[in-house]
Formats: sequence, structure tokens, C-alpha cells
Amino acid sequence: MSERNDAGRYVAPTRRDAIAYGGTVAVTGLLAGCLGDESVGSEPEPTSEGADTERSDEPADTEDASYSVTLSPVGEVSFEEPPETVFTRLTHHAGMAFALGRGNSITAMHAPDYYDGLWNQYVERLPGVELDWSGLYSSWQPEQEKLYELDSDVHLADPAWIGVQDAWDRRELDEIAERIAPWFGNSLSDSHQEPQVAWIDDYEYYTLWEQFELVADAFRERGRYEALAAVHDDLVATIEAGVPPEAERPTVAVIAAADVDEIYTYPVGTPGFLNAHTRPLGPRDAFEGAVEPTSVVDFETLLEYDPDVILHLGGMEPNTDMAERRDVFADDPVASRVEAVENGRVYAQGARYQGPILNLFQLEMTAKQLYPDVFGEWPTYEDGPYPKIPEDERLFDRQIVADAIRGDR
Repeated sequence: MSERNDAGRYVAPTRRDAIAYGGTVAVTGLLAGCLGDESVGSEPEPTSEGADTERSDEPADTEDASYSVTLSPVGEVSFEEPPETVFTRLTHHAGMAFALGRGNSITAMHAPDYYDGLWNQYVERLPGVELDWSGLYSSWQPEQEKLYELDSDVHLADPAWIGVQDAWDRRELDEIAERIAPWFGNSLSDSHQEPQVAWIDDYEYYTLWEQFELVADAFRERGRYEALAAVHDDLVATIEAGVPPEAERPTVAVIAAADVDEIYTYPVGTPGFLNAHTRPLGPRDAFEGAVEPTSVVDFETLLEYDPDVILHLGGMEPNTDMAERRDVFADDPVASRVEAVENGRVYAQGARYQGPILNLFQLEMTAKQLYPDVFGEWPTYEDGPYPKIPEDERLFDRQIVADAIRGDR
């Protein structure tokens, strides 16, 4: 895997002045739409890990207000105006657009009705914030013709990831960027996946918040980013100050299961933004690396490794009844002997492909689930929205987050 550097990246052409790919080239493009007073014109600093950006302090109504942002693997992308309509593939990108006040500007996303329901479980706790993703085009396997029909201002998605999943070749990906709008996204940072050979020299890994910063720069939303990043930094500092020594931390199994016949497991501490809500808490993986990620396990395997805590992905989804799920475990002669089940420590979780806002909530909820003596008890959750945590027991300020999303900070 390549180190962070500026060499070898290709540049995604935008709608105008298209230039065929061929190593790193300079392009100038147009993204239709203007966000007026919502644009942020201050000049942000580069990220600490070397992700380069070229930014402009010029206001949007000057003769030349173009600006550039660099993101692996797409390289340097030039914008004349902030994008208004946004195509997304995975929900960490949709969550970034939402955090920047563009949640209802999304034209496509994976499983929109499912994630509309799940995200709104959390949005319920953000005063004055609304979100509606229902009925959008489901982009898990997007048709190229549909991208032309949607005519989005930016494709907030990773072309290297789409190339892997859908076997689009580089020419097809380039054509979308040339004729419609650029690609601007990074998904293989989810678990530090290896890119295809065609992308291996271009690829860098980002944390969730590093990538969010660059997306914010693309939207000219430095103010919103900084307000939310300050909340995140404070929350992580609180967590790091309170996490007990490793020997006192629980063993944890992360699972996802539609039924007991297919229980999928996931690691809790490996690199990548899929663990952005568990890794800072330093839990011990119950399987100790002995079970491959996304493996299907049975109750006997759970009992063999006997986790202190079980985190149930999708447990916050509106159609999931956590009380019923716990009963299934408790009523089984094998599963009922698992430490987490015996002690009532089977907890609901949300999603791994989390944007910044879900990350804040999931850091708080996981901290309470793993270390109730330090961060306060997590309420017994069965269904419905994110629980009402008393104000003096919250680990971050909902009003500040809501204000940032609405652009009031």
C-alpha cells in the first residue's frame, strides 16, 4: 500500500474542460449550483496527515472564485461553486452531506428507506433538524444511465470502490466524471481494504473525520465542520480520560443477525472508520482474531468465546425489537449461558458506515454500554428513537450539533 504522497493520483474531470486521465493532470470544471450565504469562504488549514487542498478566500460572487480540494484516490478536483445536488453510494458519505446541511440534497444512496428510518432514530434528538431520504434511488448497484438522469453536481462516492463492486472499468468511471460531475469520495478506508491494481498507487486511507474535513472543504462548509469537529474532539478526550486500564475492559462481540441461523461477527478494534465508534473505547475483542470478519457463527461459538458484552448492529433500526432479540438469546439453552446474556449486556447498535453525526451518538452510547460505571448507565432500550439521556449525563451537546447542521454556528 502506498504511503501518503502527491504523486500518481489521477484528477477527476468535471463537466466542462474535460481532460482524459493520464496520471496527475490539472483540470478546471464547473459544478452547477450556488449555496449563497451558506458558503464558507474562510481559508482552512491542511489536515495533519498531509491531505493537500488548494482553497480560495475569494467570495462566491467574484469573477474567479474557483477552488480545489485533493482527496485520494481522485486526486485534485477543482470547483467553481459548491455542489447542490449530491449522489452517494454508502451512508458514511450521505452522513457527511447531512452533517453539512445537505441531507435533503441527496439524489441517491444505498437502501434509502432503511437508512432513512435508522438515521431518523438519532435525528429525533437534534432540535429543529429534519431528514427525509425515503424514496430516493437505491444506488447499491447503480445503472450508468441513471447517473445521467440524476445529473448530480457531485458524486460523493469512491470510484475505486465502485470499480471493485460493479466491475466498472476506468474508462466508464472517467466518462461519468467528464460528462456529468466528478467523483469525490473514499470508501476503502472503511477497513483499509486493498484497492485493485489500477488504483493501488493512488490510494490513501483516512479516518472518518479526516475525510469529512475534505468533504466540507469541497462544499465550502468550513464553519460547520469546525463546530462539529470541536464536539468530536471534546467527546473523544472525555472518553480517553475515562477508559479504564486494558485488564479491566470487557470482552466484546459485535454481531448482526436477521435471525439466529445467520449471526455475522465483526472485529471491534481493527483499523478503518467502521470502528470509529468502538476503537477509541479500547474494548477487547472476544474472538481475539480467531474468527474472520463477517464470519457466520452459532450460539456454540459465542459460548466458546463467551463475550462480556454483545453489541447488536441494526438494533436501533425501527423494525427491530431488541426485547424480542434478547428473549431469543435468553430462551436458548446454549446462548443463555453466554456471559453477556446472563448479565443483560446485549445492546443495540446502529450502523458501521456512519457519518459524523451517527459517530457522535454511537461513541456516547457505546461508552455507556461498555463502561457504565464511568460514563453513566445506558437505558434499557427495546425500540424507538435514541433514548432521552438526562442532560447532565450526556457526553456531547445536542444543541451545538443541531445548530451546526442548520448553519447557526
